[in-house]
Amino acid sequence: MLHIRLETLCFIIAKAREFQAKEAVVIPEVPDSPGDDWALQVLADHRDDPCLREIEDTLAALNGRQRAELIALMWLGRGDYDLEDWEDAVDEALGDLSMRAAEYLLAHPMVSDYLEEGLIAHGYYCNE
Repeated sequence: MLHIRLETLCFIIAKAREFQAKEAVVIPEVPDSPGDDWALQVLADHRDDPCLREIEDTLAALNGRQRAELIALMWLGRGDYDLEDWEDAVDEALGDLSMRAAEYLLAHPMVSDYLEEGLIAHGYYCNE
């Protein structure tokens, strides 16, 4: 069961798709070295982007459980977890990871697709 309104999820998916579709947003397939915090650099480079601010503001309004569900939804959509393991995925995402959810999610080039697939696994769809 999801504790995030469908409208909110669809808004986040649409904004993530819009943000990552911009030409200037370049997310490397493989960072130069494992220690590089390239995700932070990508976000820092786009700090003034209104789309990024909308995503961050929306995620900041969510509670910790909801942000963890958003991360777990991405994991579900990309096949890291099955729907039967939903609560395990949410538990894994709770804590530090859910506190930096925007940074973590936007570091994944296909996050909007993964979130959408996770929604579909739960039986929900966004009407675009």
